[in-house]
Amino acid sequence: MGLIDGMSVLGVILMVAGFILVGIEMVLPGFSIPGISGIVCLIISIFINAGTIQEGIILTLIVIALLGLMLGIILWLLSKGKIAKPIILTEEQNKEKGYISSNDLKYLLNKKGVAYTDLRPSGVGDFDGINFDVISNGSYISKGTPIIIYEVSGSKLIVKEIKK
Repeated sequence: MGLIDGMSVLGVILMVAGFILVGIEMVLPGFSIPGISGIVCLIISIFINAGTIQEGIILTLIVIALLGLMLGIILWLLSKGKIAKPIILTEEQNKEKGYISSNDLKYLLNKKGVAYTDLRPSGVGDFDGINFDVISNGSYISKGTPIIIYEVSGSKLIVKEIKK
């Protein structure tokens, strides 16, 4: 009797349900109920469908290969924009505390502040009591030196030293 012949209906249903649940977890990550339930379903289906240890090993390898293929397809779809990206922050959270999305940093252009850490060339700048990750224009800037944001490129704040 071959591997496919020995599979029960319950085992096949559990395997399909497991793949669907793990697929949901891959699209909406967080290792929550769908992921755990899917893994449990896949493990139980392997135990139900495998008649011998060798069949169990073969089924486990097949499941792992199919999960890898699913992950590759989902990552490809995410990279092409065919599936919405649930992880990327696109809205402002709390502007008063400094938590803002990266698409709203243009208002910081020409803002003066102080180097909170040494900039070699990246570091932290303090602007009106709010710390931002900044990058110098390629030069070393010591901690405590007055700086100004002269360029905003996406989420990068590029600063230079204010000469006295």
